[in-house]
Amino acid sequence: MKYTCIILLLLAGTVSAQKKKTDAQKSKQEVIKLIDAEQARYASLADKIWEFAEVGYQEVKSSALLQETLKQAGFTIEAGVAGMPTAFIASYGSGKPVIGILGEYDALPGVSQDAVPEVKTVPGRPAGHACGHHLFGTASAAAAIAVKNWMIAKNISGTIRFYGTPAEEGGSGKVYMVREGLFNDVDLVFHWHPGSENSAGAGSSLANKTGKFRFYGVASHAAAAPDRGRSALDGVEAMNDMTNMMREHVPQEARMHYVITRGGEAPNVVPAFAEVYYYVRHPNRTVVKDMWDRITRAAQGAALGTDTKVEWEIIGGVYDLLPNEALARVVDANLRTVGGYTYTETEKVFAEKIQKTFTNAPALASTNAIGEFKIMDGAGFGSTDVGDVSWVVPTAGLATATWVPGTAAHSWQAVAAGGTTIGHKGMMMAAKTLALSITDVLSNPVLIENAWKEFRTRTGENFKYESLIGTRAPALDYRK
Repeated sequence: MKYTCIILLLLAGTVSAQKKKTDAQKSKQEVIKLIDAEQARYASLADKIWEFAEVGYQEVKSSALLQETLKQAGFTIEAGVAGMPTAFIASYGSGKPVIGILGEYDALPGVSQDAVPEVKTVPGRPAGHACGHHLFGTASAAAAIAVKNWMIAKNISGTIRFYGTPAEEGGSGKVYMVREGLFNDVDLVFHWHPGSENSAGAGSSLANKTGKFRFYGVASHAAAAPDRGRSALDGVEAMNDMTNMMREHVPQEARMHYVITRGGEAPNVVPAFAEVYYYVRHPNRTVVKDMWDRITRAAQGAALGTDTKVEWEIIGGVYDLLPNEALARVVDANLRTVGGYTYTETEKVFAEKIQKTFTNAPALASTNAIGEFKIMDGAGFGSTDVGDVSWVVPTAGLATATWVPGTAAHSWQAVAAGGTTIGHKGMMMAAKTLALSITDVLSNPVLIENAWKEFRTRTGENFKYESLIGTRAPALDYRK
């Protein structure tokens, strides 16, 4: 009799666990249906932001469109946060846990491109979504709305909070939000990014620091009175020469790049003003700080040697991304639940034309695969202001194939695919994965506890966040 009772209890426990699992799977399918039902609306929303193609801190129409979408869905909007007119927070619910979703929407200058598989700029549109942020913001909003509806249906308590984050491309928008303490009460944060494959892992990124160096000289006639002039462009070129020689004497993981944004107006006028815009990157932000200090000394030396004056402005600076394996595995599991997608015949023709511009392009069928979960000890080669968020709250994300396999970010090919149904399909994958991951953590507090335990281990007891941009206000005109 005793053993019979034990067996019955075990069976009851097994049945109960199986029922919970079944209920959870059913609930996830309901969330997926909520997103699928609005696919056309979200595709239209993404396409509008793609057409706006607004660069950092100038995303007036893009931000307003996302705000209105979330407001109509029942979210409370707080606009213009952290001193940035195009930044906002959309909230639904109350109390703990507070789950954040990041949404970006800025475009890149100089990559105007139509949604066609050959180079074709769009007249009157000098920028383009070469990093897919029109899809990023839209998918995150879609996930937030789906979770909100699920919370109502299931009577789930907590807060879902969408962060509208401008100027990721060099403007460090999220850094100002972190500095303002806007993530201090958040339990977990989720994000994603467009790409050319589907994956979710625990990886890092490069910390960076950026700024503009402005040289001031004396204008004069370059032929009749060159001795009376002092060339600001000479100052820029001397600085660049010294920086290029420095490349031999920095860690091999370092990255330094620049572009001369102003070099003078006419060859026969000695330039009185010149400007160069610099990026410095490395997996370790301490190394970034050291390299930046060396570059500023090169600028000072260049000014001294060319008898010009120099000043500089810090434009942005971001931390390396702090991995969180516990949370990343939640995202990975849900990405596999959602699965990949296949091309229609029309999409296949488009993709094949795009791939003719590549060498050694991956198979088109890779859009239907989910990459291996990887724990990366080192950093990738990109930088993101999500890094700063990840050092104040456990954060995890994913990438989906919104571009043709083999496409590089910041390319015309990325802009082109992002404006088609290929971009839409990858975007919907991301929206579903984010939504399912959030339902998991809202349903299971242990997942939140595990993420925080790992977070505290990685940051260490004595860690204190200090931004790389210091106390400066947002560089709202950095793209002007």
